[in-house]
Amino acid sequence: MRVIRSVSSIQQLIKKAKLAVKTVGFVPTMGALHDGHRSLLRRCRRENDIVVLSIFVNPKQFGPREDFAKYPRREQADKKLAKKEKVDIMFVPSEKEMYPAGYLTYIAVERMTQGLCGRSRPGHFRGVTTVVGKLLNIIMPDVLYLGQKDAQQAAVVTRMVRDLNFPVRCKICPTVRAADGLAMSSRNQYLSAGQRKEAAVLYRSLKEARQSVAAGNRLVTAIVGKIRSRLTRESSGRIDYVECVAADTFMPLKRIQGKAIVALAVWFGKTRLIDNIIVQV
Repeated sequence: MRVIRSVSSIQQLIKKAKLAVKTVGFVPTMGALHDGHRSLLRRCRRENDIVVLSIFVNPKQFGPREDFAKYPRREQADKKLAKKEKVDIMFVPSEKEMYPAGYLTYIAVERMTQGLCGRSRPGHFRGVTTVVGKLLNIIMPDVLYLGQKDAQQAAVVTRMVRDLNFPVRCKICPTVRAADGLAMSSRNQYLSAGQRKEAAVLYRSLKEARQSVAAGNRLVTAIVGKIRSRLTRESSGRIDYVECVAADTFMPLKRIQGKAIVALAVWFGKTRLIDNIIVQV
């Protein structure tokens, strides 16, 4: 496995791979790798000749009061996991390498970023699309692997790729969960033992919502109301949002129709967790 820190160096490696007609798969991360990332890397390994993993804690997607400074950085542990998963290239650029002095250019996807996490975290998705756009230009992968856990992010990046004609296919992979259903996240380690136990209610409430839709319930206010009630009853979490949106546009729905996403964000102390499920009518 090659650990590369400069843009010019990785571009040279990718150019050689392309000349050798090698397919390149890419998994972008902020590090603190867990089983969710591992599942993306394994699929990438199965489907491509070259596996590229990036680790970059992107300052552009954090707000001024968010956890950028304390976000877990564990390069050595990440390197061990990457080697075990047979990653070919681990790209670990510095902030200066990605955003040189005088940096002025950003990418913004409109409408889809207005609600849910976009409303709670102003500027977040502009930072996400900017860094992913830069990474796609640098690495030039054939396939980009994203996780369903970050459903809005995955949808926004997929729209950016389509709208800006990036020559890459986006594959959204299923959420990986702990035994009690909690979605894998680098932020789970912030939780106290009590908060970690309570956090399992997120997936329980989403499963109940899916069962309700399967039973014929379509009214969003009723579905959201049940989720909120369960979250309040079974945890000390502070609800940021619970919403149902169209899976393609992320516009809010009044009634479940077609392919929809039930999404939520809940604070446990200073830790904000998100999760979602797909429902189909």
